Order: sequence, then structure tokens, then C-alpha cells
Amino acid sequence: MGHNLNYNSANNEYSFFSVKERAWHGLGKIVEQYPTSAEAIKYAGLDYFVEKRPLFTYDTANHTGDPDTDILIPEIEVPNYFATIRTDTEQVLGVVGMDYEVVQNVNAFEFFDAIVGGGMVFYTKPQGL
Repeated sequence: MGHNLNYNSANNEYSFFSVKERAWHGLGKIVEQYPTSAEAIKYAGLDYFVEKRPLFTYDTANHTGDPDTDILIPEIEVPNYFATIRTDTEQVLGVVGMDYEVVQNVNAFEFFDAIVGGGMVFYTKPQGL
């Protein structure tokens, strides 16, 4: 499995799409028209929301060491750090600081629509040329 695509077991789909042709790995959706950014995010399975939630650890005094009978209750909040969570799967994406602002996928790429819609093309000259 060299493709490293995210697999969503809730809907049995890979987070990937291509336009008109199947990619080398044969996974994901194929669409006929070039989509808007919102459509592309949905086709790629990236139309989920992310929340920043408080991060906790447990108090070792409440844990006796028997994993079959003990219930670990988060009691100690980790100050100034938060977990970023996918709200559809409750998957932890990472740990961030207090100043981190979540930008939803649907909002992160809206500027592409203006660039493509306006017919603007950007060219970057490779370094060293």
C-alpha cells in the first residue's frame, strides 16, 4: 500500500478523486468535470469538520494497574494545549497550542475558485534558472 491515502472505514472510501482518468493506484472517485473547491473537497472525502478540544491526562492515583477492571477518568487538564479532532470519526488529528485557529477544509481552498474563475494562471520559475 504505497499510496498513503486516508481510508474512511465509516463509508468504505478513500479520500481521493481524479478528473476523467483513474489514478495509478485505482482508488477514489472519478469525476467528469473539474469541480469547484467545495465539490473537490466533497469528492475527496475531506468534507468533515475539525474541532479544537481541551487535552486531558489521568490522575495516576485513580489507576491501580488492572486494565480489565479499572476505569481511567481524565482529571488533569493539560494547560495551553488542545487536540484537533475530526467530528465525523472522532479521530485525533494532532495536538496544537492555545493560539492555533482551526481552518475548515471547505474554507481553506475557497480562494482557488476566484483564481480559476478569473482565468488567472500563475507560473513559478524553477530555482536556478
